[in-house]
Amino acid sequence: MFSFQHPESPEALAQILASAASAGRSVQVAGLNTKHCLAGPIAPASVQVSASSLNKVLQYEPKDLTIGVQAGLPFAELSRVLAENGQMVPLEGPWSDEGTVGGLIASNISGSRRRLYGTARDLVIGMQFATLEGKLVDSGGMVVKNVAGLDMAKMMIGSFGTLAAITRVNFKLVPIPAFSGTVLLQFHDLASVSAAALAAVRNVVTPIAIDVLNPAFGAAHGLQGFTLALLFGGNQAVIERSLKIAQTLGKVRALSTDEASRFWSFVRNATPQHMAKHPEGAVVRVSTQLSDFGQALESLDNPALAHAGNGIVRQWFTRPDAALAWLQGRKGVIECAGESVKAALDLWPHAGGDFAIMKQVKRMFDPEGLLNSGRLYGRI
Repeated sequence: MFSFQHPESPEALAQILASAASAGRSVQVAGLNTKHCLAGPIAPASVQVSASSLNKVLQYEPKDLTIGVQAGLPFAELSRVLAENGQMVPLEGPWSDEGTVGGLIASNISGSRRRLYGTARDLVIGMQFATLEGKLVDSGGMVVKNVAGLDMAKMMIGSFGTLAAITRVNFKLVPIPAFSGTVLLQFHDLASVSAAALAAVRNVVTPIAIDVLNPAFGAAHGLQGFTLALLFGGNQAVIERSLKIAQTLGKVRALSTDEASRFWSFVRNATPQHMAKHPEGAVVRVSTQLSDFGQALESLDNPALAHAGNGIVRQWFTRPDAALAWLQGRKGVIECAGESVKAALDLWPHAGGDFAIMKQVKRMFDPEGLLNSGRLYGRI
């Protein structure tokens, strides 16, 4: 018997999980299910649970730079609330425009600004989650420097809901820079853009973002050749100094505020737009040394982008077999694939030694494999 549940409280969600587990019924838990193409395919479940009704701001302390919200709150709404006080949670990435807070944390979404601000593991200071035992577990709190006890919240980040259902997330906040500026530098060859990007990484003025677009990716935004995109933030003096430094790297095109907004939206939404256009396509994510990111951009046939400040490179493919072929010999995963093809793909062909630990953690939380079964890489 199939059932679809919209719990109105964390306690109700925990009770749904406990009832399903006691009956041995499989459970699929999500927010708005916007990121269904990410990671593995979820096995059919008897109970589907949406946390989208858990959408309240619970505790906001602007002076302390902390906020606690329910997991079903849309990330766009969280950003709007914080912007009224000149603050932010800088985790914008694929699906952040339409996804929920819990969904972004469970899938460990981050984007171009990861270079300076880090990932969810750097910004989440506390969490509450519901287990299959029907318990609500609190980890961390509302204090930025909270180091007491085991930080179980870290295990939930990037677990794709395979361990428990996130009900609340507490963040430390970051002030929105008083001024920001985006500049684009265009190059004819990969060696030149790689050298410029590495120079930007090593500069005394730290950019918020350092992205390199290959010609196939940049062409979708009307750019030619290889493009180095730099995002700076700070006071006016910092922006002016940053512009002068950027000019030492090549010919600079400074974007207006509207142009910059459109550009970073284009970068942020590349994967959702690609998958909407190519339902049987795939996106590959690889991790490289900072000095080696250029090697992952050598193929010019597919759109590709490198976050040069942290070595993460993505390529977008229209066919999954081409994605698998390109991934061979590289440390990475098929990050996203169409529902009709992902079940037959080895999404994580080079699993590391931590995979055994991941399976042990899964058995601790979900010994019967009932919760979001198959969702995580390795079919956990």
